[in-house]
Amino acid sequence: MIHTERLLLRPWRETDRAPLAEITSDAETMRFFNMTRDRAQSDIWLNRVQAHFETHGFGIWAVEAPGVAPLIGFVGLSRVPDTIPCAPAIEGVWTLGRPWWRRGYCTEAARAAFQDGFARLNLAEIVAFTARRNLPSQGVMRALGMTHDTSGDFDHPRLPEDSELRPHVLYRLARP
Repeated sequence: MIHTERLLLRPWRETDRAPLAEITSDAETMRFFNMTRDRAQSDIWLNRVQAHFETHGFGIWAVEAPGVAPLIGFVGLSRVPDTIPCAPAIEGVWTLGRPWWRRGYCTEAARAAFQDGFARLNLAEIVAFTARRNLPSQGVMRALGMTHDTSGDFDHPRLPEDSELRPHVLYRLARP
């Protein structure tokens, strides 16, 4: 577990499955992912996240705002799939439910996850990438001190060629 001033990054609980599905089924929350997830798809994703933790000793945490909400989203680190041009790398990942946007929670949680990655995991670098159109996520990247690597921008191979979300930007942050 990782504690911040206002948040708790913690292992997933069975009781998180329904609220997670609610977050990932919201079209506005998932607008830069080119999809939403129903409950079954959300459960499959969470099973993969838990397996990543078991295999690698790190992963994507459930984010709780103690005294406010038991699950506001997820933040953490994940191995970049081999199909993504910046692989091999460790990626910072974040998504919060819509009621929790614009409160600084995402940056606070991501900063803590990155600090854990650099300190506990001794990572040399963490990357993050998103659709070029995803300005809110790029704002989080900049707030974390990440630098846009324009030479690393790429077209996401899992998205259709005609998708407006296919062009992606790549940001990097070296261990302090």
